[in-house]
Amino acid sequence: MPASEYIRSLRSRIGHDLLLLPGVTAVIREGDRMLLARHAHSGAWSLVGGAVEPGEEPADAVAREVREELGAEIDIAGIIGVYGGEPLVVTYPNGDRVGYVTTAYECVLRTPPTPDGVELTEIGWFERSDIASLERREWIDRVIADVRD
Repeated sequence: MPASEYIRSLRSRIGHDLLLLPGVTAVIREGDRMLLARHAHSGAWSLVGGAVEPGEEPADAVAREVREELGAEIDIAGIIGVYGGEPLVVTYPNGDRVGYVTTAYECVLRTPPTPDGVELTEIGWFERSDIASLERREWIDRVIADVRD
């Protein structure tokens, strides 16, 4: 999805400078397999997620992001943890810099996922042991390590 009106408004005043934004991450799994998505802007595999909009509940944001990026509906099983710091700083192709502080939710699919073809080019189910060999956003390792069986 293109940047929200809120982000566009901020960017019109600060340009490409670093924005610190609240985010959400969906950890979708079936047993020991995790659903990862290849992101169009980086080519890297990661978990599905995005920014929380002003006035939006984070749980609603994670459901919205999954709906927008995967066309799927989810149930939220709980919060895994909250993550931030340098590993979650992203520079987008247009030069915009964002530092996310993301709440990771454990989610269960209610409907089949399909990548949107805009933000996500591909999805795949991966065993935990196989994720380390992928070209990925390495911060997801912290999240996946915190997922309880």
